[in-house]
Amino acid sequence: RTPEAPAKAAPEVVEIAFTLNGTPVRMAVPADRSALDVLRQDLGVTTLKAGCSPQGVCGACAAIVDGRSRVTCTMKARSLDGREVLTHDGIATAEADIYAEAFARAGGTQCGYCTPGIVMATKALLDRDPDPDEAAIRKALNMHVCRCTGWVRIFDSIRLAARLRRGEAVEDEAGGGGVGRPWQRAEVREAVLGRRPYIADMTRPGMLHGAIVWTPHARCRVDRIDASAARAMPGVRAVATAADLPGDRKVGLIFRDWRVLVAEGEETRCANDVLAVVAADTPEQARAAAAAVRLEVTELEPLLDMEEAARRPEQVLAVSRVRKGDVDAALAGRDDLVVVEETFHTQAIDQAFLEPEASLVVPDGEGGFTVYSAGQGVYDDQRQLCELFGLPPERVRVVLVPTGGGFGAKEDLNVQPHAMLLARLTGRPVLLALTMAESARMHPKRHPMRLRYTVAADREGRLVAVRAHILGDTGGYASVGDKVLERAAGHAAGPYRVPNVEVEAVTVYTNNPVAGAMRGFGVNQAAFAMEGCLERLADRLGLDPFEFRMKNLLEPGDVFATGQVMNEGLGVKRALEALRPHYERAKAAGRAVGLACAIKNVGMGNGLREVGRVELEVVSPATVVLHTGFTEMGQGHDTVMAQMAAEASGLPPDRFRVSCSTAVAVETGMTTASRATYLGGNAARVAGEALRAALAEVGGDLGALVGRRFRGEWTAPATHKPEEGTELLARGEHPVTHYAFGTAAQLAILDEKGGLEEIVAAHDVGRAINPITVSGQVEGGVFMGIGQALSEDATPDDKGLPVDRYAKLGIVKARNMPKVTTILVEHPDPDGPWGAKGIGEIGLVPTAPAIAAAIHAHSGEWPTRLPMRDTPAARSVGARRSR
Repeated sequence: RTPEAPAKAAPEVVEIAFTLNGTPVRMAVPADRSALDVLRQDLGVTTLKAGCSPQGVCGACAAIVDGRSRVTCTMKARSLDGREVLTHDGIATAEADIYAEAFARAGGTQCGYCTPGIVMATKALLDRDPDPDEAAIRKALNMHVCRCTGWVRIFDSIRLAARLRRGEAVEDEAGGGGVGRPWQRAEVREAVLGRRPYIADMTRPGMLHGAIVWTPHARCRVDRIDASAARAMPGVRAVATAADLPGDRKVGLIFRDWRVLVAEGEETRCANDVLAVVAADTPEQARAAAAAVRLEVTELEPLLDMEEAARRPEQVLAVSRVRKGDVDAALAGRDDLVVVEETFHTQAIDQAFLEPEASLVVPDGEGGFTVYSAGQGVYDDQRQLCELFGLPPERVRVVLVPTGGGFGAKEDLNVQPHAMLLARLTGRPVLLALTMAESARMHPKRHPMRLRYTVAADREGRLVAVRAHILGDTGGYASVGDKVLERAAGHAAGPYRVPNVEVEAVTVYTNNPVAGAMRGFGVNQAAFAMEGCLERLADRLGLDPFEFRMKNLLEPGDVFATGQVMNEGLGVKRALEALRPHYERAKAAGRAVGLACAIKNVGMGNGLREVGRVELEVVSPATVVLHTGFTEMGQGHDTVMAQMAAEASGLPPDRFRVSCSTAVAVETGMTTASRATYLGGNAARVAGEALRAALAEVGGDLGALVGRRFRGEWTAPATHKPEEGTELLARGEHPVTHYAFGTAAQLAILDEKGGLEEIVAAHDVGRAINPITVSGQVEGGVFMGIGQALSEDATPDDKGLPVDRYAKLGIVKARNMPKVTTILVEHPDPDGPWGAKGIGEIGLVPTAPAIAAAIHAHSGEWPTRLPMRDTPAARSVGARRSR
């Protein structure tokens, strides 16, 4: 039973006076209120982003206070008294232009959520040191986190800003902005300077604020929810429970099993569960009321061990199988084989994006709603909300707001239904924005897995068989867990020619936090195991790991593990060959090195029909709106879509403005599986060519086409479901499980002490639509891969509660980031737009196994468990020792 909260004394109110961007401010504030809350909520300074607030570790809320860059979420408002505070609005226009140009040209911003804080750190640094070296730059970024870029291009941006501030001449970019050339990211100036609003920055007249009441235990029976005290509190306009949401309260992308609200008499299934939601006039009032909701629950023993869950049939969500050839027959009676058997374990990881989940829902007064979402698929959001509330699609318009990172976790609905329920009950706009600690409860994590492998090769070094059993913990609800394990199964043999494959991947429910989509989508876990076995085989066969891989890598015409015949777009050998000089150089220098190769599907495939749709709307003589259903969440989608539309139409890319909402019928499905550039780009080419033809008819006068719309639609080649593939193979035919693949090879180099010195990443991107953007995607992927390998761990505690302190997630800081060298290999895909392939996910697939191989080369130990914290490599990136 929730204890009665003691009555709180009214907070002390103090008078403060300070200077904000040169203007004197005098106000009365509660003494315990944070400076960030006062600046954002009372003074409207939304260029400061809340991020991890009030944990003080991400730097998104940085301002310059008395000449020093400070995080404002941990400062008390009273400490502003007598200070001079500078935010982005106080930077002179000419200087602000320098930061915007530098970060735009060098590619130092992706989702943009961290960038305004980093700009303040940059200004403070350059004010005291106009020509800083790299050590000074890294030190200046110590209180900041960027989850997208991998830091490489942020360092470049700060160096470029320093040059521009010193008045040095800088070469212009190669012009044009069409396919294959640099083009500045869409809305980059607004993002860099904090002026592009995220959902939590938005307001509407009469807007209320929401707050959530969470389950106190991962598993418990909810006996009673008493909201009477909360409803009587000042400013409270509604308290909603499951009783306010009649009918089926469940949502889900594949399985509708995730309850939006848990009712009295039901059991909670994990820490993600919500018991009630509150709407009030201010965020503080809403949170106070949420804390006042009294809960009577009976705590129950949670099931947290996925091995135990696998022994209970009712806990099994799905089983995926891949079979090709006959593994038993291939292994039987063969004394010429070398066989490796090993078990690997990978951990839960938090996506750790910096923008906590938020949604703003505005009722139209006639039974309809506009939902501002930062999700990864506006049409999937719309479909689920319509199902939940029993509304037709025309009553629910979902508008994408630029997203401060997602990496898969924002595929599932999060707070959109809770905000919509409160808006429905109150008839007023409701903004529901989570804190970082709440975000850790809300969103799914990367699946922890156990992978048992048997891999055999003959004495000449040719792979003969792979057998794998993979077990994955999807937590309390399905999310997309079955598809994650399905993807791990399909990629279990990596990019190698293996005639006999047998894989079983089992997805189980537990009472751990939900696991779902995260960059790599199960393939990186499988790569850690498969590449680890290859290293062991090469060692036992006495073969060079580079040449062993070259001998076994798939080529066009070879058969993938699922039975698919690879087409001419496969470029993995070119990627590995690109590493050869770096590999030989490092070995000649006596460095410990490790290699890994990777293959990753483009598109969801496995029998799903996939269509790209775009509509180009000419709205003025100077502007064409490109309507898309794909989400911009930092990967550069809006930028490359404008470039591809420009290439197809003949117009410059700055004529295109990208918009994403359900108001235009361009449904494309979820922004996932590295599919947006591939599908959207092909559709943009079709629409752009139609626009080009229309321009030719009117003599190139875009103004003559105002009001016209040009639709582009492209359907991907058909694929087969896994069970169909098995049947085809049994008949001697070959299935198509995915219509395209990306491939890569990475090299990890350690220093003399075993610290991680450099990652060389060679990625076959098909065609680099925007070289800066695609390089940034590789570098950001490598950064995440280093974290997965050495430092990151979001394993819940022994009660099933998630890690909710951002500093404990193990994110690599700027000062510890090793060198990353990116090599773009352009081996065109036959169906990709201008030959392009998806790149968003594969960036980290080979990173952990490459580092594991380098660790073995240095220490002689064979890593089997991630993260590899107790190693010199881990210490070199700032990892704490294992708990």
